[in-house]
Amino acid sequence: MQTLALDVYLDSRMGMPTDLPHAGSSLEHPLVFDLAAREFKQWASMGLVEILSERQRPAWGEMVFDQLSFKRLR
Repeated sequence: MQTLALDVYLDSRMGMPTDLPHAGSSLEHPLVFDLAAREFKQWASMGLVEILSERQRPAWGEMVFDQLSFKRLR
């Protein structure tokens, strides 16, 4: 099963800065966006992407991602 994060990754261009989409996308819900951002963080630790910027905010009693920019490396 392909994830929403994988869809964004596959649609991105190699080496180009890309924002994880938010409003008006399938990642519009804050918890869905956070889950996708965490998937990108995991891929960064595997060397698939470089995280260029990220931001978290408190929501539902925990910190959730509300912004993430990345560059595809592979």
